[in-house]
Amino acid sequence: MHLNKTICKQARLARDPRFDGQFFTGVHTTGIYCRSICPAPAPKEENVSYFPSAAAAAEAGLRPCLRCRPEAAPGSPAWTGVEATVTRAMKLISAGVMDEGSVDDLADRLGVGARHLRRLFQEHLGAGPNAVNNTRRLLFARKLIYETNLPLIEIGLAAGFGSVRRFNGAFKKCYGHAPSQLRRKKIKNTQPGISLSLPFRPPYNWQGVLSFLRLRALPGIEVVDENSYTRTLTLNGVQGHLRVTCPQPEKALQLDLNFPDLSCLLPIVARVRRLFDLDADIAAINHQLSTDPDLAPLVKKRPGLRVPGAWNEFELAMRAVLGQQISVKAAKCLAGRLVEQFGTRCDSLETPSYLFPKPEVLAHADLTTIGIPKTRAQTLSGVAQALVEKRVDFSQEQSLEDFVKQWTQLKGIGDWTAQYIAMRALNQPDAFPAADLILLKALDPANPLKPKQLLARSQVWRPWRSYAVLHLWAAYNDAAAQKKGE
Repeated sequence: MHLNKTICKQARLARDPRFDGQFFTGVHTTGIYCRSICPAPAPKEENVSYFPSAAAAAEAGLRPCLRCRPEAAPGSPAWTGVEATVTRAMKLISAGVMDEGSVDDLADRLGVGARHLRRLFQEHLGAGPNAVNNTRRLLFARKLIYETNLPLIEIGLAAGFGSVRRFNGAFKKCYGHAPSQLRRKKIKNTQPGISLSLPFRPPYNWQGVLSFLRLRALPGIEVVDENSYTRTLTLNGVQGHLRVTCPQPEKALQLDLNFPDLSCLLPIVARVRRLFDLDADIAAINHQLSTDPDLAPLVKKRPGLRVPGAWNEFELAMRAVLGQQISVKAAKCLAGRLVEQFGTRCDSLETPSYLFPKPEVLAHADLTTIGIPKTRAQTLSGVAQALVEKRVDFSQEQSLEDFVKQWTQLKGIGDWTAQYIAMRALNQPDAFPAADLILLKALDPANPLKPKQLLARSQVWRPWRSYAVLHLWAAYNDAAAQKKGE
């Protein structure tokens, strides 16, 4: 990936948080690499190099800075103009695919050769897939050392290393010292569970995200109040809770996790980051959408708007089907009945205390008992059955076009539903439900557009149409609230 050295220089000298995590500065006189916001005195330009990823800097023999802590940087944006195969590969690596697999396995899932995949990674990220995954795990381990009281043996497990020996060996090889040397002071944390900071690039519209999730929260599973998001979760048969707050509105969210299986910690953090869209390149998104005179004032009003994702893709798909052609409030009520009748109650957990029913349960259940028409019940069961039979899936490596084509073959699933699921469950930034009634009226309520007209109109918003959707929905809701208050 080619980096503009002039822009990188300006960003590091200005300590610009908009570029935090998008490149790293290697300082050859000290042998370290830093974030764009590093508070240390700026080195001379002739003594630095710029790297597109932390893995590339590590491959060059550089160590992460102890002051700016590269492991605390926001994640790289999923869509930064790199080759599509690399983008899909990075999503799979973040999901933990390579923790138990090889480069060959990753290449097979992407439908390319392993040699070609390595070449693409070197071209765009400056390091191969193994190096990228290893750096990801080591930086996460450093984060846990700094921010938690976990014993080092548990940190190695949580970061994806199968043994203490492998963890210590990889850490010492990369950083030149044992992980125990980083733990200079004890983190004061008297609360049960684990607390981690989740950094983002500002601005971030925390209240906007909470409002969106609050309207759609699954009763019994999610609780969204004025300042936090709480939900139950289950991974590998283990149950727990998580809570997300925003104590640092310009820097990071905070994840408070009560979950006994530490081997799931890294994928849990990755899921939460997707749920709250923390890796969005918000500056690039705002710049592109602001070129449209209709969207420019909306972006100015909500510069930190994000597209909330989904913790559980199946939950989101069922919720989307329930929401077809009815109000958000009505769909939420139906979702609550679905959870209560078919979900798993966990008396050992605090409120909320349900787990969402599995596809195997809903595939054969009589869903008309929650008060929905037979056709809608058949669509819900049909989607669940299709997932059980693997006729559809939520795999991160598939393109938006392939996902929509696959899902719209299911009875009762139209383009609107498929695009909405892709927008949130797959975090597709260019998903666009063009048949949405609010979107058709949003630009000119007196003269609603046809779906084909809206599709043509939306081309200037690409590849960020999902963010345009959220802006238009928010603007429509503002207008409706104002009209109601008059």
